[in-house]
Amino acid sequence: MYRRYTWDEYFMAICDVVGGRGTCDRGRSGSVIVKNKRIVSTGYVGSPVGLQHCDEIGHEFKDTVHEDGHVSKHCVRTTHAEQNAICQAARFGTSIDGGTLYCKMTPCYTCAKMIINTGIKRVVAQKDYHAGTDSRRVFKEAGIQFDILDDTLEVYADQVGSTPATA
Repeated sequence: MYRRYTWDEYFMAICDVVGGRGTCDRGRSGSVIVKNKRIVSTGYVGSPVGLQHCDEIGHEFKDTVHEDGHVSKHCVRTTHAEQNAICQAARFGTSIDGGTLYCKMTPCYTCAKMIINTGIKRVVAQKDYHAGTDSRRVFKEAGIQFDILDDTLEVYADQVGSTPATA
């Protein structure tokens, strides 16, 4: 029997399509910002406007120390999907205050702080992110509703089990 998508499933499916535009194979994902069941902005993982993409010239790796203390290589050439969705709304003068942000996984700590500052009131992630403890904490402190649709842990290649950080 046919089962109609819930609103969360509907917007998450669109989020997956938006992610198909991503230009870094280490983290192709999309983000959709919604107000009153209307899409007001989208974003995907990609380099800033006018700059070359990972798909064109390769990754720009930096060592990243994660909250659990391990160090991994992280591509920093691109802007995260959540950041791009927020920037697109700002660029075109679209208010996202009070909205809901849909994303592939728990936003990183930097994205979480940006989301808080925009006035977004709810974040819906498809999966939990292995390094999302700080993000979940600040969402709770800020009173932002955070929902995960699938309890599966999202882990990017080379981001778990790498070298422990040294002081």
